[in-house]
Amino acid sequence: MSHPNFPESEALAILRKVEDHESQKSISTELGWSIGKVNYIIKALIDKGFIKIENFSNANDKHKYRYLLTKKGIEEKISLTERFIERKKAEYDELVSELERMKAK
Repeated sequence: MSHPNFPESEALAILRKVEDHESQKSISTELGWSIGKVNYIIKALIDKGFIKIENFSNANDKHKYRYLLTKKGIEEKISLTERFIERKKAEYDELVSELERMKAK
């Protein structure tokens, strides 16, 4: 699945981190991204039905949320992870080939 205006790797990063955090600020800090970028990607993933959001209504800080992956979100996370691994394997194979060519010289 393609994500308009942001790479699949960024969608995967959010899908991997979102359930472990209660705020976009903590996600942005961990990923080293702006809060605006995190907000934009999370909103897009919510619109696609990959993430649902719950507010901690009894929390003192109303900016804290619980993000949950939907079934569709889990499937997307798996799909993105598989494609990521395929790309990394191809990069690895290319590096091994390049190394072998360099050694042969």
